[in-house]
Amino acid sequence: MILFVKNMVCDRCILIVRQQLQNQGFDVKEIALGKVEIEPEPIASQLQDISSAFQVLGFELIDKEKDQLIESIKTEVINLVHYSDLNEINQSLMHLIAGKMNRDYAYLSRSFSDAEGITIEKYIIQQKIEKVKELLEYGELNLNEISYKMGYSSSAHLSAQFKSVTGMAPSKYKISSDKARKPLDKI
Repeated sequence: MILFVKNMVCDRCILIVRQQLQNQGFDVKEIALGKVEIEPEPIASQLQDISSAFQVLGFELIDKEKDQLIESIKTEVINLVHYSDLNEINQSLMHLIAGKMNRDYAYLSRSFSDAEGITIEKYIIQQKIEKVKELLEYGELNLNEISYKMGYSSSAHLSAQFKSVTGMAPSKYKISSDKARKPLDKI
């Protein structure tokens, strides 16, 4: 049985979900951000136990198809933004996501906006800004290198977008003592 899990945003989330399911006696056949395949198929009371255990850990089982779609979009955006070099992608992220989901982009966009109250594009921007914050804090790359890595046309474009989202320039953020990063599942 495949379970869809909300708020799985990193490798540690995968580890925690795997351990929780194994502790409950399930064999995890395959696991990825937002999705896990287990055996044997749980009965209703076991699903409730899984759901309760997940909620304590900050996860949530998703059973509605539309909710699964939205979570899949979020997972794909997180994978692209946080775990790949965006400068190597030669098409818009929105169309790449539509292709990976095998769905019409207009349908995905409308569904996402209805469910989340923001567009996929704004969600991508929010995720990119959180990744930029992370890279700024590490201090290993300068702003030009970060803008290239994140697929921006220039550091000026990145700076403008960063300031419009956070209210401060990247250089101010870097020296600020109040570095307010958001957890990926709270964006």
